[in-house]
Amino acid sequence: MILIKNGRLIDPKTNVDANLDIIIKDDKIYKIGSFDESEFENIINAKECVVAPGLIDVHVHFRDPGYTCKEDLQTGAKSAARGGFTTVVCMANTKPIVDNEETLKYILDKAKTLPINVLQSASITRSFSGRHLVDMKKLKNLGAVGFTDDGLPLMDSKVVMDAMYMAKELDMPLSFHEEDPSLIENTGINRGVVGEELGIIGAPRVAEDVMVARDCMLALYTGAKINIQHISSGASVESVRMAKKLGANVVAEATPHHFTLTEESVIKYGTNAKMNPPLRTKEDRIKIIEGLKDGTIEIIATDHAPHTKEEKEGDFIDAPSGIIGLETSLSLGITSLVEEGHLSLMELLQKMTINPAKLYNLEVGSIEIGKKADIVIFNPSREWLVDDFASKARNTPFIDWNLKGKVEYTICNGKIVYENK
Repeated sequence: MILIKNGRLIDPKTNVDANLDIIIKDDKIYKIGSFDESEFENIINAKECVVAPGLIDVHVHFRDPGYTCKEDLQTGAKSAARGGFTTVVCMANTKPIVDNEETLKYILDKAKTLPINVLQSASITRSFSGRHLVDMKKLKNLGAVGFTDDGLPLMDSKVVMDAMYMAKELDMPLSFHEEDPSLIENTGINRGVVGEELGIIGAPRVAEDVMVARDCMLALYTGAKINIQHISSGASVESVRMAKKLGANVVAEATPHHFTLTEESVIKYGTNAKMNPPLRTKEDRIKIIEGLKDGTIEIIATDHAPHTKEEKEGDFIDAPSGIIGLETSLSLGITSLVEEGHLSLMELLQKMTINPAKLYNLEVGSIEIGKKADIVIFNPSREWLVDDFASKARNTPFIDWNLKGKVEYTICNGKIVYENK
């Protein structure tokens, strides 16, 4: 058994915020209360720390199979554990794409050996064609937890509507990458003053806005549960807000980089500030924070996207988009949202635990007697320097940043899978 002693338990599902001890027996939460530590040999002293449900990230790229020089399932899982995550959902844009039984089985079999819960989404269309739907029922039965063509938009509205009807029948979420390529000259940078300064015609926010508006209305019409991935435009936040008011089952996720940085970061960080959708204006960032505050944006997800040093050292236009994020996500939330007075710790954790669990119909995301012992223990006041990673990759603008909020322990399925030493 493990006794977690002297910690501040925060659980958004049960709305508990109190100084309580936790006993873990086997792989489950055995008791919650106040206990004499003399009865235990394995004791975690959580003094000055928050004890919360293990974090859940519904948007990661572990590059396995096909691109394991960037990341693989083992290093991705270690990176997640170091960041306090006990459950992640991998995207389907591997090589081969996760649109078939063999690839899905390969990933799920490897996932059984990993220290955290690694779940897998399947693609919406075969080979990311944007035209022909996968056998969603079969892939669900094989273990896929959702469907997404993340990385590519779905341009055919009829295909999207058909996918929504099937997903609703199966009670599965669909996640959408919202950028109309016909409106984009160059990806990864906002079409605005910074792009003009660099001589690059980038991606205007309207390329996102038109896609978000369409899919919100299709979700309203079909009744499907959809997720707007990595929202970056203030106008898109307004579209989601309106769709929710109309009764659509629409969820939106925001990344730490989109609520922390703006397009000016491209000048300072170069290709490590290149991502799809791009960093936008100060006004867009404010709208995203407002959406997080009022619940329009229900989820914080990293879009953890590892790339090699050589790839990111190339020309800006040719370099791949994306940054890693699992090991800095919680701290950026504390530093940029909690410390700035935008969210409470309870509200931040809600967007990183129970809300993602609800989107994917997962039986995790809370600390309750009898539930799986997936727990993160972190010191919200402890400062640390971002300088090394468990991930294979280092493509992030946050290197050398001083952040608040340090993960001390990650416990998954009752086992300590990360300890800060």
